[in-house]
Amino acid sequence: MKAITGKKTVFAAACAGMLLFGICLITLGAVAPTLRVKFSLDALGTGTLFSILPFGILTGSVFFGPVCDRRGYKLILILACLAMFTGFEGIAYAKSLWLLKVCVFLFGLGGGIINGATNAVVADISEHNKGANLSLLGVFFGLGALGMPLLLGVWEQKANMLAIIATTGWLTLLVVLLYSGIQFPKAKQEKKQEPAAVIHRLTEPVLVLIAAFLFLQSSLEAIINNWTTSYLISVGGMLESGALYALSLHITGMVIMRFLTGSLLRNFSQLTILWICMLLLLAGIFFMQTGHSLMIKTAGLFLSGAGLSGGFPVMLGLAGERYADISATAFSFLFTIALIGNMLVNYLMGIIVQHYGIQQLVTVSYIEIGIMITVFYLVTRQLSSKK
Repeated sequence: MKAITGKKTVFAAACAGMLLFGICLITLGAVAPTLRVKFSLDALGTGTLFSILPFGILTGSVFFGPVCDRRGYKLILILACLAMFTGFEGIAYAKSLWLLKVCVFLFGLGGGIINGATNAVVADISEHNKGANLSLLGVFFGLGALGMPLLLGVWEQKANMLAIIATTGWLTLLVVLLYSGIQFPKAKQEKKQEPAAVIHRLTEPVLVLIAAFLFLQSSLEAIINNWTTSYLISVGGMLESGALYALSLHITGMVIMRFLTGSLLRNFSQLTILWICMLLLLAGIFFMQTGHSLMIKTAGLFLSGAGLSGGFPVMLGLAGERYADISATAFSFLFTIALIGNMLVNYLMGIIVQHYGIQQLVTVSYIEIGIMITVFYLVTRQLSSKK
């Protein structure tokens, strides 16, 4: 069978993969109460299970780049989808805890590869407006993250939640069929590059600064996603249902802003877009902190989501332009640093909350935003000096 060609087809395939990754990130948390009962897990056991998923994502992020640059995208994307399928079905049907842990790791491994490889392939096929196209790709991550809780909420009274997870897993096999029939960009490196040369490229100041920005971006996303509901309940006096609703609007803000960036605002300078996002992010945290009503605090979360929308697409777009010959390897480095930031700062946030209270969420957010703005300014200086 002749492979289907065309940049639009490859972009659509990447969007399908990113949708799966959005579903992946939200699934384990959504079914955690069911798994706790099924395997008689205490808080420590549940926490251990949660820690396996980001470790799997980190593992996938570390090695997808060199493989894609050397061997191309097709095979590794297909294998990643199969790993995710195994994860979906294992979460649904595993009879033992050790098998569940293996499946959760494979779930994260496949998700990490898909996240990195789809971003890299979109950067590769985009001659212009890389950041705008990556923003559109990011919309599908948000749709997956929003859609899975909605699906479970609608069907949980009509079907077993784990059965819904198992059925959703079959979508990954449809994506495997899609990837099997598509011609992805060829490998960029005909010969293996010397490790020293690659390391030298990855440690150039501009890429290190981009990595530092994404370390902060990813960690800020993590603490807002994981700690906001507790903040709104404890400090804002919201009911749990209201806090969860407000958090869903945070993701909605991110999706809408990424859609606008990739469509109506696609001809704007990506650096201008990111400066706007920084202002929206500051405004969002300020409204979260000072708002005296549910509406204002909710608006703050919406704005903070819009503010966080630009970090990854813009920075990955800049890296994709400057490191086109090793784009996947560069993305692998950036995603690895970002995930380390996600895990490390989220852990430190737990220590801060334990000793100083949940109200320190906004303090940590302001500190991170201040450093992000400083790093972003340094990135712009590096870019202007290279011209």
